[in-house]
Amino acid sequence: MGQRMLIVEDDRLLAEAAADYFTGRGWCVYTEENGARAAALLMRESFHLILLDVTLPGMDGFAVCREIRKVSEVPVVFITARVLEEDELNGYSLGADDYVTKPFSLPVLYAKAMALTRRVHKSAVFLEAGSLKADVEGRRVWNRGELLALPPKEYEMLLFFMQNPGRIYSREQLLIRFWGYDFDGNERVVDNHIKKLRRAIGPCGCAIQTVRKSGYRLEVEG
Repeated sequence: MGQRMLIVEDDRLLAEAAADYFTGRGWCVYTEENGARAAALLMRESFHLILLDVTLPGMDGFAVCREIRKVSEVPVVFITARVLEEDELNGYSLGADDYVTKPFSLPVLYAKAMALTRRVHKSAVFLEAGSLKADVEGRRVWNRGELLALPPKEYEMLLFFMQNPGRIYSREQLLIRFWGYDFDGNERVVDNHIKKLRRAIGPCGCAIQTVRKSGYRLEVEG
C-alpha cells in the first residue's frame, strides 16, 4: 500500500490534478473541499502528508492546521494563492512544514512531498501492543488501523502501558508519574483517567485491566 495523502482544497480542478499526479506515482490520495469535514476526517484517519489550502469553506486552513497539531505531527504543506508574508509566518507558527503558492509545479510539489515524508519516516518510532499501534514521534495511536482521538494525559498513560505490557502499576505509582509528587488531589484522579482512556480506545479498552488491591496493567493478547 502506498503512502496516504489528504488534499484539502476547494478548487476541484486543482485538487483532481494533484490527486492524479500523486496517484500515478503510487500514493493513496483522499480529497476534501470543506475545512470542518477535513478536520473531522483527520480524527478518524491517518496520513503521511497533508496538502492544505488556506481559504476553505467551513474552517480555514489555519484553523485546520491548528486542529491537526493537537493530535499529529504529520507533514503539512500549505497551498494558496495568497503570498502575504504574515500568512506564511502564521502558517509556520502553527506547525506547517512548507508553503507553496499557486500556480505551482506538480513535479516540484512531489519532490517536496517526498523529501518531507522521507525525513519523517527516518525519525519515526513505532510501538505495538496487541491491536494497538503507536507512532511515538507523531504522538498518534491506532486500534486495528483506526486512529484514536486521545487527550494528552490519556495518550501519555496509554503509551506508558504499551511500553510496559503486563506489568502492574499501583494508583500511587501512576499518580506520581503523571501528576507528580506535589499533586494535591487523590488517587481517584487515576481511576477517572483510566475510565476515559478505556472509552477512548473502544473495544479493546478491557485490555487495561484492574488488578484488585494492586492497580492497573495492560494485558496483551497472544
